[in-house]
Amino acid sequence: MQKLHDTLALRLSLILTKLNSGESFTAKELAEEFNVNIRTIQRDIKERLFYIPIDKKGDYYSMESYALGKLSFQDIKNFATLSGIKELYPELSNDFISDILNVKLNKAYLIKNQGFENISSKKDCFEQLSAAIIKNSPVNFMYSNKPRIVNPYKLINNNSIWYLLADENNQLKNFTFSKIEKFNWEDETKKFTPKKEFLEQIERNDTNWFSNENIEVTLKIDNSAKEYFLRKEILPNKKLLEQNDEYFIISTIVSYDDEILKVVKYWLPYIKIISPEYLQNNLNDILLNYLNKKTYDLKLVK
Repeated sequence: MQKLHDTLALRLSLILTKLNSGESFTAKELAEEFNVNIRTIQRDIKERLFYIPIDKKGDYYSMESYALGKLSFQDIKNFATLSGIKELYPELSNDFISDILNVKLNKAYLIKNQGFENISSKKDCFEQLSAAIIKNSPVNFMYSNKPRIVNPYKLINNNSIWYLLADENNQLKNFTFSKIEKFNWEDETKKFTPKKEFLEQIERNDTNWFSNENIEVTLKIDNSAKEYFLRKEILPNKKLLEQNDEYFIISTIVSYDDEILKVVKYWLPYIKIISPEYLQNNLNDILLNYLNKKTYDLKLVK
């Protein structure tokens, strides 16, 4: 229930941000963006955001002109706190919320998630990196014990994890934000010109930014989870390969190992990776390490 609440709060907050910045949209457009049905968006607008002066012309919704831009940062902050999304961003200070609501800064973030991780301990790094993205300014940091100099393009929240999407040596790469160390923005006046092909790749809004080589994964899933997997967009590009009275088999395309391992771990023991074999072996190792640690912890307690 908490996860559903967080997802709802995030969606409503982003709709509020769109309205406050003067955007107009249809229920269909929002439904596609947030991966929900049109009735859900209509309910959001008519019932959950009833206190907002929203104008409807034809199929398009927008903020009434007299209220445009009048939603204060404190209003958004209170809404976020009450709705349970405060930890989505490192710290909802007024200055930082101001940045998030700023139309220019919105290009720094892309959120495709069903939850969020708490990165409040890296608040300063997150804010500086956001500013560098807006200013098209290079940054450097340590990552996997290697010094990196990159041109940052986007901070992405994908399946609850924050990533930096950046150009390193003319290659678009992703960096797990929480693993970035010794961040340094040496020269705020130094600029780079974003590459058109990278911007177009990001705009397509797949998860293909994470790798140049996609991975085809085949899964065997118990029928007790069938309705969820086949009706919900939990796995994009999925194909039903086989089904019977006990289980069904699907294939899907992912861009990196953790993308599918996260899903599989959540649905254990109702799901198994058939191929590639190394992924199932990786999962087995993860589970074995977990069990060993739990056993060790129990011994310490005794």
